Amino acid sequence: MQLDNKIFAGAKYIYLAVFFALLSGAFYPVITHSAWDPVIIGTLILFVGLAGAVSLYKAGSSERHRRAYLIIGLTIMAIALFLVYAAIGQI
Repeated sequence: MQLDNKIFAGAKYIYLAVFFALLSGAFYPVITHSAWDPVIIGTLILFVGLAGAVSLYKAGSSERHRRAYLIIGLTIMAIALFLVYAAIGQI
């Protein structure tokens, strides 16, 4: 029973990594024979945004440290937005 929970916990993170890689355009470098850098950067930006979203969720569901989770979540989401603009060359 304990091993099944650990396998399931690891599988959900692998699922998220694969989903984010596909979401950030993993097939584009394969089709066009270009660099993988934008896919890796896009995946990392999505993980930063996910960390901010999880922190904002914890702000809404936590009894203690609500303000800290909210500030941290909004800060991380702002960093993710900054990284998106930096990735497209607008900053």
